[in-house]
Amino acid sequence: MNETMVCAVGRVATQPVYREMASGPSARFRLAVTARYWDREKNSWTDGHTNFFTVWANRQLATNTAASLTVGEPVIVQGRLKVRTDVREGQSWTSADIDAVAIGHDLAWGTSAFRRGGKQETTASPSQPEPNWESPPSDSDEARPGAPQQTDNAPVLT
Repeated sequence: MNETMVCAVGRVATQPVYREMASGPSARFRLAVTARYWDREKNSWTDGHTNFFTVWANRQLATNTAASLTVGEPVIVQGRLKVRTDVREGQSWTSADIDAVAIGHDLAWGTSAFRRGGKQETTASPSQPEPNWESPPSDSDEARPGAPQQTDNAPVLT
């Protein structure tokens, strides 16, 4: 069977359910993806059909998903599409699941603050200093290298 990678943009429809399994952590939630289109007759945006996917996350992605997502939040999910068909009580049912590789908030709708999850330290890797993400000092500034720089519109973070 060929694997189809998809990227789905939608909203969290159910609260993520987190479970500790023998193979490691697992989380699942339903994702609502609604097509929108411009209706020329109404001269406005119109919602089309809504598709629902069950999103599955495993290992660290499962832990972070359960801690980060709540119902109604806009998200982007990338993963492998799995379509299943079965018969229940004489009726044929089709379900679409996404085995997630990456999940994140859709920043077109708001802001998000990233926090690195708890990572186990290894003694073999050397400690590296945090990079200085501030703007480099201009030629007229007599600041020491690596020191936080004060700008007119941003506070100094220490």
